[in-house]
Amino acid sequence: MVKSRIFSYENTVMVLLALAFGFVFFDRLALNFLAPFIVPELHLTNTQLGAFAAALGLTWAVSGYVVGALSDYLGNRKVLLVAAIIVFSACSVISGLANSFLMLLGARMIMGIAEGPVLPIAQSIMVAESSEHRRGFNMGVIQNFVTSILNGFVAPLALVAIATAYGWRNAFFLAGVPGFIVAVLIIFLIREPKSVAPVRQESVSGKSIGLKKMLSYRNIWICAMISGLMVGWVLIHMTFLPIYLVQARGLTPGEMSIVMATTGVSSAISAMLVPALSDYFGRRPVLALFSFVGVIAPVTAVLFGGSLPVMCLLLGVGFFAIGSTALFMATVPSETIPPAHVATALGFIMGVGEIVGGFGGPGLAGIAADILGPSTPFWMAAAACTVAGGLALLLDETAPRVVGRTKQLEAASAT
Repeated sequence: MVKSRIFSYENTVMVLLALAFGFVFFDRLALNFLAPFIVPELHLTNTQLGAFAAALGLTWAVSGYVVGALSDYLGNRKVLLVAAIIVFSACSVISGLANSFLMLLGARMIMGIAEGPVLPIAQSIMVAESSEHRRGFNMGVIQNFVTSILNGFVAPLALVAIATAYGWRNAFFLAGVPGFIVAVLIIFLIREPKSVAPVRQESVSGKSIGLKKMLSYRNIWICAMISGLMVGWVLIHMTFLPIYLVQARGLTPGEMSIVMATTGVSSAISAMLVPALSDYFGRRPVLALFSFVGVIAPVTAVLFGGSLPVMCLLLGVGFFAIGSTALFMATVPSETIPPAHVATALGFIMGVGEIVGGFGGPGLAGIAADILGPSTPFWMAAAACTVAGGLALLLDETAPRVVGRTKQLEAASAT
């Protein structure tokens, strides 16, 4: 009897982990889509709006690195993953109860502590269950595909509609429900990986890796720098684009939700396309190319004055840069570091991204928007992805297909 490749365990793991991280960002970004409703009721400034993203990013960074390293040490990733999903889902419900800036800020910080470990743990599980020829594709789907559909398409349409009809608090309450469901499915359908298939044949002594040793790998510190820049690019858009389109560009909340939904569709396509292209053409050129493509989005947001459909098209093209995040946050590091330390390395790179891009990006962009004007955050985002594209060109190639092809050519030349 031939087993179905579609319903293989590898695909089951990929889908459930993709849903888990998708709802992480669904809960995280719900505040941004609901900002046009929350800001006037709680009398918030751009600085305070940026503070929500900054505080969540800071707690996300610390917990991602610490708990990711803990999961490597204990080897018990499934339990930590389920616990994190349950806590961040509960925090979404608590956000709906907030009646002040400080209460909402506290809920977002706790949410960041719970959400931080989800990605490094999920990706380390996926590394253990992935076939080598589709590792980039699997990790791209986990990090970006469902996330893009939920947060770029479903969230702006559904949350804005619920907030319009029933109030923004009820939107928060409903946003937390899917996470509880995913946690239950993971408990019953995903097993604790017994071992991690080697990415590179290296001996590993001990259960932990020091920061100095980790940074001795060229790709790790380059990916960390790219992470800081590109996470800033993503979160500046997610934090300020909805409110900017309504307040500065004169769109209605409904039109804004259509624009954001378009970028979500584009991001979902790129989540599969970009990592798949990197499996064939290499991580380095694909990551560099799509980092540069990201410049289109902020420039369009500020300068384009044409019709709504064309604006959607241009922003959609710019948001193809989203597909590159799985490469620098997961795929390249997992192909660089010894397999026993994958969650630690991924937690570190994500932590740098959250501190620099998640904490510093929206925080500084909010202050800059209040002082220099509401378009300033988007110029900061354009600069960030330009520098990230340049750094990507410095990476050592890790794609198995490309590295193997290079070795074959070198062997043929030597012969």
